[in-house]
Amino acid sequence: MSDARVKTNLPTAYGDFIIFAFEDSQEGQPHLALVHKNCDTSTTVPVRIHSECLTGDVFKSKRCDCGEQLELSMRYLSTHPGILIYLRQEGRGIGLINKLKAYNLQEKGLNTFEANEHLGFEPDERDFDIAIEILTSLGVTSIDLITNNPKKIDIFENSAVKLRKRITLHIEKNDQNKKYLEAKRDVMGHFIHFD
Repeated sequence: MSDARVKTNLPTAYGDFIIFAFEDSQEGQPHLALVHKNCDTSTTVPVRIHSECLTGDVFKSKRCDCGEQLELSMRYLSTHPGILIYLRQEGRGIGLINKLKAYNLQEKGLNTFEANEHLGFEPDERDFDIAIEILTSLGVTSIDLITNNPKKIDIFENSAVKLRKRITLHIEKNDQNKKYLEAKRDVMGHFIHFD
């Protein structure tokens, strides 16, 4: 991963950000970092590492909690200036077409992780180390991580970026995502608690 190829101002509904695009020679699309204009990278920075989910982020699918996580994170970053890292790792790293195939398998009773394995993939193919490279290139040395995913926490154990604390995302379940959220909690150990 090289330094950002381009950066520009990005005014959003959540405040003014600077967007950085990082080219990864192995990926089709650049990874992105949205840095709030009031973010002070010399202090501990709130950070959300978010993997692309076209169906959830753009179309607001109720099958997953990705769109909700993105929305809650952006709201948080609007009042606690920090950074959103948007990794182009659709479908836990298996790509959009395979994710949609996994959806079909989920409709036949497999959970999200079993569906990925049935298609010949690991349950989660994502590489979160890319996020550390991006944070380092932005001069960040200490973060508060917005996540429910223990795998994202683990990547900071021996990294140059210090993880000070985790910020929980409270997601409401619905009839369409209940089994998905339960699988994330029960199979992968995500910190998900239902009321």
